[in-house]
Amino acid sequence: MPDGMTQNDLSAFWMPFTANRRFKKDPRILVSAEGMYYKSHDNRDILDGTAGLWCVNAGHARPKIVEAVQKQVAELDFAPTFQFGHPKAFELASRLRDMFPGDLDHVFFTNSGSESADTALKIALAYQRARGQGTRTRLIGRERGYHGTGFGGITVGGIVKNRMYFGSLLAGADHIRHTHDLEHNAFTKGEPEYGAHFADDLEKLVTLHDASTIAAVIVEPMAGSTGVLLPPKGYLKRLREICDKHGILLIFDEVITAFGRLGFATAAERLGVVPDILTCAKGLTNAVIPMGAVAVRKEIYDTMLDKADAPIELFHGYTYSGHPVAAAAGLASLETYKEEGLFENALALEPYLADAIHSLKGHPNVVDIRNMGLVAAVELSARPGAPGERGYDIMVKAYEKGAMVRVTGDIIAMSPPLICEKKHIDDLVGILGDVLKEVA
Repeated sequence: MPDGMTQNDLSAFWMPFTANRRFKKDPRILVSAEGMYYKSHDNRDILDGTAGLWCVNAGHARPKIVEAVQKQVAELDFAPTFQFGHPKAFELASRLRDMFPGDLDHVFFTNSGSESADTALKIALAYQRARGQGTRTRLIGRERGYHGTGFGGITVGGIVKNRMYFGSLLAGADHIRHTHDLEHNAFTKGEPEYGAHFADDLEKLVTLHDASTIAAVIVEPMAGSTGVLLPPKGYLKRLREICDKHGILLIFDEVITAFGRLGFATAAERLGVVPDILTCAKGLTNAVIPMGAVAVRKEIYDTMLDKADAPIELFHGYTYSGHPVAAAAGLASLETYKEEGLFENALALEPYLADAIHSLKGHPNVVDIRNMGLVAAVELSARPGAPGERGYDIMVKAYEKGAMVRVTGDIIAMSPPLICEKKHIDDLVGILGDVLKEVA
């Protein structure tokens, strides 16, 4: 048990997405962090191989961000954004408008990726109604997709365990296939060559349901939480073409991929496809304060205002939408990314990470390795009758050796902060390689 903690201290907290009984028998407690490292309760340095939870893109305890938060708390701790406003929310929205591609010109603030996903779905439905297409109520997601844990997000999401316990969810949703194909694309660096045709599943759903019933399709450009599934070349462009053909909105969930994870401000920019709606969170504030955002194309915003049947054009929002402290953290984070060239650093390190992680090919139980930007995944074969156990044991053993990695079933994912250097990649991959040899 960590010093200064009792069993009751641990038992009171029902931890999210955690094997609570296992954790509380052998806890992994983090007590401080700086740069690329956490400090554990037993005073060990833990190399952060996951940017916290895909979110601490600029590293930990960055002075500019810390100072901005401290100053903002003292100056304006809270102000409502229902019928009132404060300067930093407008400033941050403008900065995001300038950063995002195409005409994603208007930003709605939330507090998390889950809220961003649900907000995007609601905006899509409201927009279709405002433009006289009120029959378009169906939402299309993708198998193995992750869009947070709200009812909207898990309805369009496609991770079975996230859905199966919570009833029938929202009515009228459907899913296209995921893009993961080990037979054709195992051990790929970057976008796989095979799989653009998976996008044609959307045409099949149009045939089944008719386009007049479909409001939007939502996908992650790169699916992260399900185990780093990469978009095949041409796949997203094909989705864009089908959506345009049938008047369907295309939503990109960029909660993980925005703010430099793939070497650009957004995956949309890197992959050359502009969605109608883009969601983000995580790296928006470097995870210092919870915040999310939804960016929409100008035509969506203008239609909602021009066709409104009440002075309030969108009956949706959160108490903490555009929270002043979060907005200050967001502005400081964007400045840190720019001043230090962190997106460029991620892109420059991509080939080095690719070579390092693919060097693990041939290690015990490794069935696939894949990477893009500053993200990599190692997929393992499952133990007979015990899916996920091998991955879990590797995550624990890596922590014991001084590295934090992310586990999803039997997939090990890594997404280090964008301040990462080659030596950190060497250490991270070295530890993982040792663990792969030790864990049967």
